[in-house]
Amino acid sequence: MLSGSHGWRAPAPGDPAELANRFAAAAAVWWPGPGAPRLWVEAVPAPAGSPMGERRRRIELSRPVALLRAVLLSYLDGDAELILVADRRAVDIASLALIADVTLGLAPIPDGPAPALGPPPAARRSGGTEPGFDWAAGDPGAGDRAGVIRSPFADGPADELVAAVAVVLDRYDGERAPVTAIMREGPDRNRVPGPFAVTVVDGRAESAPAPDDRPRAAVLTGEVDARYQPGPVPSFPLTVLVRRDGGERWLELHHREQSVDAGSARRFARHLVRAYAELCRGVDPRDVKLLDAAECAEVAALGETDGPVVGVAHLDELFARQVALRPDAVALSCGADSLTYRELDERATRFAGALRSAGAVAGSRVGICLERSVDLVVTMLAAVRAGAVYVPMDPAYPRARLEYTAQDAGLRLVVAAPGTLDDADVPRVLRPDDLAAEEAAPFTPSRDPGSAAYVIYTSGSTGRPKGVVIPHHNVAALIEATRMDLGLGPADVWTFFHSGAFDFSVWEIWGALLTGGRLVVVPYWTSRSVEDFHSLLVDEQVTVLNQTPSAFAQLIAEDRRRDRPLAVRLVVFGGEPLDTRLLLGWYDRYPESRCRVVNMFGITETTVHVTTRTVGRGDALAGSRSVGRALPGWSVRVVDERGWLQPIGVPGEICVGGEGVATGYLDRPDLTAQRFVPDPWTGGRMYRSGDRGRLLPDGSLEHLGRLDTQVKIRGFRIELDEIRSVLLADPAVLAAAVVLGGLGTGDAAQPRLDGYVVLGGEDTAVVRRRAARILPDHMMPATLTALDSLPLTVNGKLDRDRLPAPAATRSSPPGRPVPDGRSGVDGGGVDLAGALAEVWQDVLGVPVDGADNFFELGGNSLYAVRIASLMRERGLPRLPLRDLYRHPTVGDLAARLASAGTA
Repeated sequence: MLSGSHGWRAPAPGDPAELANRFAAAAAVWWPGPGAPRLWVEAVPAPAGSPMGERRRRIELSRPVALLRAVLLSYLDGDAELILVADRRAVDIASLALIADVTLGLAPIPDGPAPALGPPPAARRSGGTEPGFDWAAGDPGAGDRAGVIRSPFADGPADELVAAVAVVLDRYDGERAPVTAIMREGPDRNRVPGPFAVTVVDGRAESAPAPDDRPRAAVLTGEVDARYQPGPVPSFPLTVLVRRDGGERWLELHHREQSVDAGSARRFARHLVRAYAELCRGVDPRDVKLLDAAECAEVAALGETDGPVVGVAHLDELFARQVALRPDAVALSCGADSLTYRELDERATRFAGALRSAGAVAGSRVGICLERSVDLVVTMLAAVRAGAVYVPMDPAYPRARLEYTAQDAGLRLVVAAPGTLDDADVPRVLRPDDLAAEEAAPFTPSRDPGSAAYVIYTSGSTGRPKGVVIPHHNVAALIEATRMDLGLGPADVWTFFHSGAFDFSVWEIWGALLTGGRLVVVPYWTSRSVEDFHSLLVDEQVTVLNQTPSAFAQLIAEDRRRDRPLAVRLVVFGGEPLDTRLLLGWYDRYPESRCRVVNMFGITETTVHVTTRTVGRGDALAGSRSVGRALPGWSVRVVDERGWLQPIGVPGEICVGGEGVATGYLDRPDLTAQRFVPDPWTGGRMYRSGDRGRLLPDGSLEHLGRLDTQVKIRGFRIELDEIRSVLLADPAVLAAAVVLGGLGTGDAAQPRLDGYVVLGGEDTAVVRRRAARILPDHMMPATLTALDSLPLTVNGKLDRDRLPAPAATRSSPPGRPVPDGRSGVDGGGVDLAGALAEVWQDVLGVPVDGADNFFELGGNSLYAVRIASLMRERGLPRLPLRDLYRHPTVGDLAARLASAGTA
């Protein structure tokens, strides 16, 4: 450490008065005039080796001082000890030792100009501190206390210690160059100026001037005299020194407890000793392994949860068990329509027979392109019963995307609603009514748990989605792994809220039907209106609610306005990171004793959910980022870029193994081999997720975002490169970039996609319309900004920091009036168009005129809810959200609302 107090202790034989005189003479040389330090003499009524004597000594050595304090402790057994404590910014170790030697008569009092005191200027400038490390769980209440870790240390060169510190810091925090303050003590200390950035180049540790004055660790090279005491207040999170005591060499790691907790410090010291030993043996720094075999096994076990999954079977077999147990209980409802378990079973059997008659055989893939409805659930169950593999397709997606999915999945049969996929390039399209009318021939269902249950498509970096193949075993294992812990059973009412093409719906549908619960279908437009959805939750007495945090934020706000409370006993979050502070308002109305809140981290390729954590008010107050421990049967690892396990607390890539790992990507063997890799700790397979996280000492996982260009917005996983590829395919676009914008606002509606294009002709509105033919709504950039060129770094990469603020895309120049022939005035004479433009401007934060398109101005589903709410507050007509989606310009929407009000 280069500032704060540090001390020196030494036996002090001789006359106390003589020692006091020598100290005064020495002090007069260094600090002439009034205010010079003096030597205090204090009697300790106990022997030197007694607990009281040790406590008195420790108190003196831990004193914070402004300059220098000298005290002579005289013990009851006749021993005496000189203790010097100084501010390091004023007196360095060598000077402190010299003052002690002069006082004890071991060195002469300086004659002539006094030797310089204090550290070199460069070191003195580096007295700033660095916040706590990502990998260390510091104690905010620890004050300025220091902890000390001691470990036996082999003999070896001092330079290798600096290299070892660099290696360990680089492994712990590879995203930032490890900055190390090097302080050489002794007569050569001025030959090595203050802070250095230590990097590893060509297998050697090299030093260069630090890029800033905030070193994160101080290394005192060489051996430090056993009489030296670093002091109680470290200036840096870590201070490393080596001392020889009783003939043995020891490494001492002093850590500031506010920044580095004791467990993290012990691990750092252990890894430092190991790295030093390997470097001294000539191991290349890049090949140094911080974890030995025993610690690897310990860390691997920490990412697993006891409790093997049992009772795993084919989905149709598990559903049949529920039918036998409760045939007359309601299994599925949508508005006034409902089916009991027996009726659902019979209808699914009819549909399954019709699929078989239409050519569906075991292992064939059947597309399902239906709105959320009773028929959608029946068709999924029928495909499973027929032994086929269902491929969910959202009818809201663009026609081009649906046709691509059908072709990529090799679909020869798609079940779609009338008006969807008409004349599509698909061999056969059936309607639900066709399946219901078919006289099904008897057949024997195939029930192999290892066979594929569904293929679900996710965003792909190549510009096209990729299919993920999930077997029955995985879904069954997920339900069995959570059934007991979450108390899932026949008394529960679930919602089917999410798109069937979003894997969160897999959990909703099968979670309800395989545990005997009732599944309530939430129609599309009800899911888009938080008012209607809240009413549905109350009317249906829903007990299990699954939400993305973005959607739940709107529900909390709506619930505050309602008198009728919800019956929800369990809220499960998934799809995107949860900011736990969002829940503080929820707990005020629904305390933890009434409603359990569970945060679950998951990935499509690992079957919806991987970890689980019950989130309490304490977590919300602390802003916890923990997503909990792995589900029983699942495992989580955190590895570096080489696949080596990272130490506990150190960030890296999250890998998931165990029951939920998918079969792979459909017809993509190269990509499957790249992302689905052997798990060396179990002999199975694990999925390299591309997510960044760290494993905590209790085995829970912290999710820290993405390592690549993939992002999550409102639960959808999006590859930015896929959107960029679509933009670049436009003949008018010469260059393109897509970034995640709107961050750091704390607003759930703010995270958005911002697109930037260099155009060779036309304008951004035209480019946007063409992209909308391929990209679904959730992947469309909220803004599209034209630039003369994309800003680049010196390495030729996109310089995101130099991208300008995004510009809203307009369908027409600002100021264009409402189109003729459309009335923007309601029956009461209110200028609806003008009032709507003001509401949109207040919510979206951009100028708005009559021809502007809500979605081209950056609107999304969460902003739509806010617009509806603000209209209600201002006394404007009620806004059904489907009207906003169907009439997305101010003029068209005003005309629609005006006509509805006069109808």
